[in-house]
Amino acid sequence: MWNNLLEGLFCENFSKEDLKKRSRTKHKTLLSSSKVLNTFLENWFHQINLSRLPQTFRPSYKKGNLVHKPSCISKVYFFFFFEIVITKLQRQASLDCCSWDGVYCDEVTGQVIELDLSCCGLQGKFYTNSSLFQLSNLKRLDLSYNDFSGSLISAKFGELSSLTDLDLSYSSFTGVIPSEISRLSKLQVLHIRSVDPYVLRLRPYNFELLLKNLTQLRELGLYSVNISSIIPLNFSSYLTSLWLQRTLLRGVLPERVFHLSNLEYLDLSSNSLTGPIPSNVSGLQNLQFLFLSSNYLNGTIPSSIFSLPSLEWLDLSNNSFSGKIQEFKSNNTLDFVSVKQNQLQGPIPSTVCNLKALRVLDLGSNHLNGKIPHCLGEMSGLQVLGLNNNRLSGTINTTFNTKNRIIIINLYENKLKGKVPPSLINCRNLEFLDLGNNELNDTFPSWLGGLPDLKILSLRSNKLHGPISYSRTNNLFAKIRVIDLSFNGFSGDLPVSLFEIFQAMKIIDENSRTRKYIADYYNGSNANNLIVTTKGLDLELPRVLTTYMIIDLSRNRFEGHIPRSIGDLVGLRMLNLSHNGLEGIIPASFHQLSVLESLDLSSNKIGGEIPQQLASLTFLAVLNLSHNHLVGCIPKGKQFDTFENSSYQGNDGLRGLPLSKDCGGDDGVPQATTAVELDDEEEGDLISWQAVLMGFGCGLVIGLSIIYIMLSAHYPVWFSSMVVKFEHKIDTRMKRY
Repeated sequence: MWNNLLEGLFCENFSKEDLKKRSRTKHKTLLSSSKVLNTFLENWFHQINLSRLPQTFRPSYKKGNLVHKPSCISKVYFFFFFEIVITKLQRQASLDCCSWDGVYCDEVTGQVIELDLSCCGLQGKFYTNSSLFQLSNLKRLDLSYNDFSGSLISAKFGELSSLTDLDLSYSSFTGVIPSEISRLSKLQVLHIRSVDPYVLRLRPYNFELLLKNLTQLRELGLYSVNISSIIPLNFSSYLTSLWLQRTLLRGVLPERVFHLSNLEYLDLSSNSLTGPIPSNVSGLQNLQFLFLSSNYLNGTIPSSIFSLPSLEWLDLSNNSFSGKIQEFKSNNTLDFVSVKQNQLQGPIPSTVCNLKALRVLDLGSNHLNGKIPHCLGEMSGLQVLGLNNNRLSGTINTTFNTKNRIIIINLYENKLKGKVPPSLINCRNLEFLDLGNNELNDTFPSWLGGLPDLKILSLRSNKLHGPISYSRTNNLFAKIRVIDLSFNGFSGDLPVSLFEIFQAMKIIDENSRTRKYIADYYNGSNANNLIVTTKGLDLELPRVLTTYMIIDLSRNRFEGHIPRSIGDLVGLRMLNLSHNGLEGIIPASFHQLSVLESLDLSSNKIGGEIPQQLASLTFLAVLNLSHNHLVGCIPKGKQFDTFENSSYQGNDGLRGLPLSKDCGGDDGVPQATTAVELDDEEEGDLISWQAVLMGFGCGLVIGLSIIYIMLSAHYPVWFSSMVVKFEHKIDTRMKRY
């Protein structure tokens, strides 16, 4: 059995007397005594490590009687009752186990034919001698989403010859999947999936053997299992679902897969498959989901794939497909289309708007050119538009109507010109807008603040210009978490009123225990990836955490002082005001930015001292204050002890570590002059006076010589009298020293 029980294992109070009473009521031929039950419970409890159970669900056991705490929420009440049914009471009596949640019995024979133990929190070793394997009539067995860490998949599963459904997914099994499973000739559903890649594996040729013998298979899921094989050709013609993502499959994508007419779900993503998609896939009339992403597939994308009548989800991203995107026929089912990260060329066909049900269109990171189809703004169901990293040109002439539901617009890195389209104000659900790295020529579109859910705004690397003027209207830009206006031509003072209305940045979300991302509604699309600059390098964030708040106004022409109100944005993680013309001092209020991770104020005209309070910023990992007019001592302690010279270079007035100029005491604050230092100063003054006296002596000798010559030449008496007086003064001063 397992060393730990499932959460909420005990859902009813089953004492010895309870069992006897229940049994007498329903089955008069039940046990005449409870000795068998007590003996079994004693043996079973000795196998359990009760200390590892949660206190709430930890049973108490007394010899001869079972006492436990009542609890609820479980799919099975006592898993060990199955052991009783099998080993002690089989054919003698029934405990009415068929009424337990997760247990299903044959209506005629009363035998257990299905066990659903998924998500039960079962933990510990799965032993090969479990009586579970004696349930010879079992047809369906689900042990998924438990924790049998370190347990091997037993070969005895192959003895459950009546099984039609077997699910061992996400239960931390390891090792080799036994070939005995291929003996389950009646198997229709087989799922063995793992969270950790490749901890489960198939021996060579076992995959082919599995497919050869399991001719009745309808669903096969081996996610993250190490298969390391080519795709065999002997698939069951009954297959409706095939999940083989991340299984180390290699070789050419076989055409046979596209002839499985019953296929509804096909996932071969994240492998090493090569070759093209067959030109004719019209046989897949029932296909609803097709995932071929992250392989090495090439060739053109056949136009017939977009017109499959049942297709809802198409992901061909991260391959090497080339050529043009074919024309789209009218389709009322296709919901998701991603062909990003390929080598597709040519324009975006306007017939894309024939996809009436489309919610996600991700064509990013290709070589597409031409203009953005005007009709995209009229697709009322579209929620994600990813056209980033292409060569699209012209103005953004798309007119978004008032009925649109769009959440993400990513047009980053194209060749778009003109102004920011005013119709964006109609996108009331918009959360993510990236128009960066284009050639837009406009002033700051302050009206975007009227979008109630806007969280990320990137206008970096354009030709935007002028001052940023903004009114203090309430609830504008209230949810903004990332604003990037870097690499533009904005001028004037920093927008104080704009900082004051960033309400979302004034909160630190400390209660969130799970990682949540902004506009993260579709895992198959990374249209919400974002480029940010840190340490002078562009960094791509595949997704942006809701807790990650950024202001980047670098490389503009801003002037004036840094507003103290920035210190109120306590949720800030990154602040970049570098390469502007800012003056004044670093506000001491910055010490309130307790979760700040990156601060860049380099290449400005900022003066004064670095506030000592900044040493309290314990999350600060990146600091750049270089090329300013800073003076005084660099703060010491905590993160400031980790920064290098490059953080401060170009500030001639700065002192202290890591610079070579000493700042004084260990605490980074200039110390008062000590008594020893005063003695040294007096000694230095004495040496200076001695030098002066030596000069006087030399001058006296020369002067007396000149006087002697003058007297010998009979100069006037008045001159002789003046010389005598001057000689007397010198002699008096020398006597003092």
